[in-house]
Amino acid sequence: MTEKMLASVQGRVGILTFNNPEKHNAVSFDMWEAAEKILDRFQSDPDVRVVVLTGAGGKAFVSGADISKFESERASEEAVQRYNAIVEKVYSRIYAFPKPTIAMIRGYCIGGGLNLAICCDMRYATEGSKFALPAAKLGLGYGYPGLRRYVETFGPVATKEIFFTARQFTSAEAMRWGLVNEIVPDTELEARVMGVAETISDNAPLTIATIKHCTVEILKNPEAQDITSCSEMVARCFASNDYREGRQAFLEKRKPKFTGT
Repeated sequence: MTEKMLASVQGRVGILTFNNPEKHNAVSFDMWEAAEKILDRFQSDPDVRVVVLTGAGGKAFVSGADISKFESERASEEAVQRYNAIVEKVYSRIYAFPKPTIAMIRGYCIGGGLNLAICCDMRYATEGSKFALPAAKLGLGYGYPGLRRYVETFGPVATKEIFFTARQFTSAEAMRWGLVNEIVPDTELEARVMGVAETISDNAPLTIATIKHCTVEILKNPEAQDITSCSEMVARCFASNDYREGRQAFLEKRKPKFTGT
């Protein structure tokens, strides 16, 4: 695993860190590949119940693609397709990841960084964070899957403004448009995000996984929805040890201990 991507676990929270601070955590091809391997580890680890994504250095979450590597990684049509394929693979993976994902945003959240944040289930940002999608300033094409996630998050009107103007916007605007769950003072961001992650990790994993899966299905076009899988996951919740534990804990007036089984 490249040193520009870091993985750690605190309690039941997996933390994926983009570690390229000298370039505001711009992301290269090998970093996306490393991110996918980290996600594999977090998904297969039953002790990890929530994943937090963040950037190193304090000045940026992720500032998008590493433009300095465009000549080597995106110079030809074949190279562009290869790069776009791994990026969309990671985005889609995070969007449909079976465990909750939280973007912890400090500083710049630009281009691919904004795409990454939108793929997460929840987003917390500092007061000074800045957001932008500069595709129109670079002449980049923008594919259907990514654009659909923007429309789901922002709605069509705000999405068009973000893309058409390619301007930076503030945390306050991001909050108004529904991008971030909460704006947090810089010194309190990590504690707030980890507190939320720990709260989620205490709850029933099967219930949370079911809600996430069903939400993804609801947002698909009707002909592509897999409603049967949703019903099966709901039934699994009711047949689980955790359902029995939840009822028993309620009757005994104690905190439940969920195992995900």
